[in-house]
Amino acid sequence: MPTPTPLVTDAPAGRLTGPGDTPTRHPYAFLVGNAVLIGMVTFVASAVLDRPVADPEGSFLGPSWVRLPVLCAAAIVIDLLPRALWLGRLHPRRTADAVRERLRSHWTRARLQLVVIGISGFYVVYVSYRNLKSLLPLLREEKYDAELRMLDRLLLLGNDPATLLQDLLGTELTAHVLSAVYLTYIPLVAILVTVWLVWSNNIGYGWWFVTAQGIAWTLGTVSYYLLPTLGPGIMYPWLTSDLTPTGTSALMDSLVYSRQGFLWGEGDYQGVAGFASLHTAIALLWALMAQHTVRSPLVRRIFWVNFALTVIATLYFGWHHISDDVAGAAIAWVAFWLGGRVTGHRLVSRRRHRSAGTPRTPESVSSASRSAAASSS
Repeated sequence: MPTPTPLVTDAPAGRLTGPGDTPTRHPYAFLVGNAVLIGMVTFVASAVLDRPVADPEGSFLGPSWVRLPVLCAAAIVIDLLPRALWLGRLHPRRTADAVRERLRSHWTRARLQLVVIGISGFYVVYVSYRNLKSLLPLLREEKYDAELRMLDRLLLLGNDPATLLQDLLGTELTAHVLSAVYLTYIPLVAILVTVWLVWSNNIGYGWWFVTAQGIAWTLGTVSYYLLPTLGPGIMYPWLTSDLTPTGTSALMDSLVYSRQGFLWGEGDYQGVAGFASLHTAIALLWALMAQHTVRSPLVRRIFWVNFALTVIATLYFGWHHISDDVAGAAIAWVAFWLGGRVTGHRLVSRRRHRSAGTPRTPESVSSASRSAAASSS
């Protein structure tokens, strides 16, 4: 009986091994449990504080309950239509045959389960994160910006990160470039979930990605309550007063106004919380997932460059302190590792991989045991 092909990438940082497309029997279990838990906490907190559970808008495709299904449906169409037109050459029958073949080979029951449960679980976690973040000033009035700024200035010999970067990089062209990077993150949150769920050649990668995303957003929520901050740009606005106006500065102004409306007006939502940096956490998580599940070196480099520029942008615009970014990086590593473990993946070093030869997986171990038993009998 042949040994099943292990799940291995050519990623230089390590080797990913696992027993196939669905490394565990129930790869969705942790994602669903996480979504149920954070969803329940959100409803209880909202009820206690007499605040409605809001579906925050402001995305380029509207509210989450519209955005995610639209992205999913669009991805399916984008997956099927060009392929069908290319293979069918506009011939109706050949086009229909191409669609049926793609549906049969790619849109399997396991793929549909991944897309439906993955999108739903991510939606619950993300909306719960946004709501619990909104309720933060009602539950924790303390602010630790002064202490974190003191740490920043200690690390940088009396300088603020924002001022130092602005002096080094300039305040005009650099501001527009970093603003584009920072704002691109917002639509990418939903787009990349859709990409990994719909187009991962290995379904196990999709479960790993969406589960790790849920863990990261949940840990980010916890970090907000552990150490409440506003961020240096909001707490100390003079740090960014010399910057040329950009979309990022407009976003910061809108967050300040929505926070004031939430606390003292009729607003239902506010989105200000500094520690830890979820921009850093999610950008690093994307880079780690690409490093270990994507074979293209160019794609991997793009994600790492995006991560580096995102970290610079968080400091440059005064969104975060240095400690916020360090904590965000820690969240990404925990989410990446734990997401892999609970969906049946494990990482081994290149040295171990080479010394061990073919990676051992539960299936390969079972196969070897059966072969040994058969030969002994």
